[in-house]
Amino acid sequence: QVQLVESGGGLVQAGGSLRLSCAASGRTFSSVAMGWFRQAPGKERELVAAVSQSGGSTYYADSVKGRFTISRDNAKTTVYLQMNSLKPEDTSVYYCAAGDYLGRLRVGAPHYWGQGTQVTVSS
Repeated sequence: QVQLVESGGGLVQAGGSLRLSCAASGRTFSSVAMGWFRQAPGKERELVAAVSQSGGSTYYADSVKGRFTISRDNAKTTVYLQMNSLKPEDTSVYYCAAGDYLGRLRVGAPHYWGQGTQVTVSS
C-alpha cells in the first residue's frame, strides 16, 4: 500500500506559478513510478506528467510541455510538480498517483491515488 498526500494547490493569476507536492508513505517510494493527473469539471481525468522510479524517464502531456516540470526526491519520498506560466485552462483538481511502472500511469491505471488538491487560475 502507498498513501499519498498532496499539498500546494491554491488560487493564482494567469502567468503565475505554483508548486505541488505529494508526500508518500507505506511501500518503498523508490519502487513506484509517480505521476500527476488532473480533472476539471465535466471533463475526463488526464495524465499531466509522470516520472519513473529513478527519475530518469518522464512524460508530459502536450498541453503542459515547457511549462510544467515533474521531479521526485526519493530520500524525502516526495514528488513535485512545478507549474509555471499557468493558464485559466489549467484550473482543475490535481491528483497525485503511483504505479508499479510508468506504463500504468500512461494508460491511466495507477495503483494508488491521493485525495486531490484544487488549482484555480484566474484570468
